[in-house]
Amino acid sequence: MRFFVALFLLAASAGRLAAQDVAAELAKTVQKLEQNRAAAVAGSDGWLFFGGELRLLSLSRFWGNDAAKVSRAHKPDLADPIPAILDFQQQLKARGIELLVVPVPPKASVYPEKMVAGFDVRAKDPAPVLHQFYDELRAAGVDVLDLSKLFIEKRDDNRGPVFCKTDSHWSGIGCALAGEAIAERVRGKIPKPVTARKCVAEWKEAEREGDLGTLLGRDGHKLPPEKIAVQSVSETGTGAAVQEDPSSPLLLLGDSHTLIYHDRDFLPVRAGLVDQLALQLGFAPDLIGTSGSGATPVRINLYRRTVKDPAYLAKKKMVVWCFAAREFTEATEGWAKVPVAK
Repeated sequence: MRFFVALFLLAASAGRLAAQDVAAELAKTVQKLEQNRAAAVAGSDGWLFFGGELRLLSLSRFWGNDAAKVSRAHKPDLADPIPAILDFQQQLKARGIELLVVPVPPKASVYPEKMVAGFDVRAKDPAPVLHQFYDELRAAGVDVLDLSKLFIEKRDDNRGPVFCKTDSHWSGIGCALAGEAIAERVRGKIPKPVTARKCVAEWKEAEREGDLGTLLGRDGHKLPPEKIAVQSVSETGTGAAVQEDPSSPLLLLGDSHTLIYHDRDFLPVRAGLVDQLALQLGFAPDLIGTSGSGATPVRINLYRRTVKDPAYLAKKKMVVWCFAAREFTEATEGWAKVPVAK
């Protein structure tokens, strides 16, 4: 681990660096990771980063004709994310359902100076190619909620950083901020269901065992739990935990960012994105989440749900598709077009 820390602290000179310089430095980092068969790397001040997100930030254009050159997809014809995203959006639209795509920013795009010394995230964009990609999606008619600006503004929140230092996911405050931003975009677009229930919240300290320590190659080991602040949500009056609602007009679809702090396998509970949305909106969404890829597998899970319940989508007015941005290049299953129903 000492080797990697030294590598990044010496990688750049003091002072501000241009985004292309950051991409070049991260490309060197990714090459070292691959040579050492490691999936994560240590930055400065105890921060750990997942190699896949660093690889995304090191790339130039990764869609269209360039997709197959850089994607981790096993099949070149499934490398480009845009056709699959547009197809999904159009299928939902035909059923009167709106789609909101919410990519979770790479942690290194919010705290780049922890990887490349001297980078000022408030002066330079560390992920210009990614933001160009979002512009391409918007131009094609896809509604994209980019959390980058919000996370950078709140990165030094008094409740802690918006990402866990030793984990690949957002922190409790990051999850709460995402819930607020999504609710702001959703509010007023869909009716409250009859089963609407108000919720209350309180901030608590919790422990999260980071998932990146064991991915540091030969230096990998299990790290002590990280203390984070989480916003615990309960139903007003009963104190019951929020339960996802299959009849809700809102469906939350995505990867483990939709499960963390809510699902018992991603402790602590009562503080996940489902909970934050219930707090903000006054009703709970339904949830189809996976601990694997939020690109193709989770849409296959949606299809399976509609096969089991052909009337399922008739209840939905909006789908919020939330997944790690690194999936655009790192999803090994690629980006297949998947029917939403038979």
